[in-house]
Amino acid sequence: MTRPSASVATAADWPEVAALRTRVFVEEQGVPPEIERDDRDATAVHALSRDETGRVVATGRLLVDGEPATIGRMAADASVRGRGHGAAVLAELHRQAALRGVREIELHAQLTARTFYERAGYTAVGDVYEEAGIAHVTMVRRL
Repeated sequence: MTRPSASVATAADWPEVAALRTRVFVEEQGVPPEIERDDRDATAVHALSRDETGRVVATGRLLVDGEPATIGRMAADASVRGRGHGAAVLAELHRQAALRGVREIELHAQLTARTFYERAGYTAVGDVYEEAGIAHVTMVRRL
């Protein structure tokens, strides 16, 4: 089996990226649709990973408007969790951030994903808080 890889999403990929985010955040986690999408999507760098059939199964976005840059909207289809697609997307977002001169990344991790981000070099800062009805912790990593 080949290791999952990720690439930068194009405008043509957006319908699949949006559908995956809706499945994971709105349908699975109960996030209100009006807060899942925002104006930042238009200026963000989106990354995606596809399964062997070509279906988009993981995605995330990078917002660069100063330091630290922010990674968010990380989503993996339930069928591929734990198989490296999310890690591939995260690595691609790190690569894109480095290409833009970013030295530090911040993200709001769902508590259930904290270990995933710790394995990728992130450290939790501050207390646990609720965002969209889900417990989160802010995490940071130097590039």
